[in-house]
Amino acid sequence: MRVLVGGGTGFIGTALTQLLKARGHEVTLISRKPGPDRITWDDLTTSGLPRCDAAVNLAGENILNPLRRWNAAFQKEVLSSRLETTQTLARAIAKAPQPPQAWVLVTAYYQPSLTAEYDEDSPGGDFDFFSNLVTKWEAAARLPGDSTRQVVVRSGVVLGRGGGAIGHMLLPFRLGLGGPIGSGHQFFPWIHIRDLAGILAHALETSHVQGILNGVAPASSTTNAEFARALGTALGRPAFIPLPSAVVQAVFGQERAVMLLEGQKVVPRRTLAAGYQYSFPELGAALKEVIA
Repeated sequence: MRVLVGGGTGFIGTALTQLLKARGHEVTLISRKPGPDRITWDDLTTSGLPRCDAAVNLAGENILNPLRRWNAAFQKEVLSSRLETTQTLARAIAKAPQPPQAWVLVTAYYQPSLTAEYDEDSPGGDFDFFSNLVTKWEAAARLPGDSTRQVVVRSGVVLGRGGGAIGHMLLPFRLGLGGPIGSGHQFFPWIHIRDLAGILAHALETSHVQGILNGVAPASSTTNAEFARALGTALGRPAFIPLPSAVVQAVFGQERAVMLLEGQKVVPRRTLAAGYQYSFPELGAALKEVIA
């Protein structure tokens, strides 16, 4: 297949591009800068969709970047980086004389809860900035008609080498200063980068897959404390120094802190039913591979 990938130069996009090429597909990236096997977002707007069999959008500013203050300017960036790219791609697909067979969007978010369990049929809602963002984001991707299969993958915390959540955690954990965030009782919906790329490739290649898939590992009852313990074990370091809630709130701001302090229990029911087979269903093996 010829696959067009928006935001393909990031952490997830790089993994997906490598996997698709290994499976014999051609990949063209949409990015801000031109280059080989790339088009720009401006090219897409002015010249329309290039011939392709499938399109994926991964573009979006990292919400949990600890180096960015949670203020109005950053919130605007988070919104526009997701909505504008998604709208641009969706419009180009809708106008294309030969639309692609599949259109896949990666989003994330269920209401933080210490008790609720979410699967793909759980409603999103409109209870804070992030739920409002995801509702608008998924709506922006919707295409009229059914000539193109539409899939939304709602991703968990992505674990992989050289990026994602682990990048910010490794140093304190290697120094033996790691531990749970807040109480540690909150659920921690995680996925190995290879499995997230695998679910995306499965969605692109499998003609019966459509609708929402949860991009999380099947080990859905993992708590933050269990994750901290498993990462400490993988590194051969103690991991019992908790990161106090007050520090998390000070660094990330109240609204983002809730995501880290309350978590969600997310089950990949439809992902498993769609026939995806996980490479890393268990946390221990996933972390061992990440830090190897």
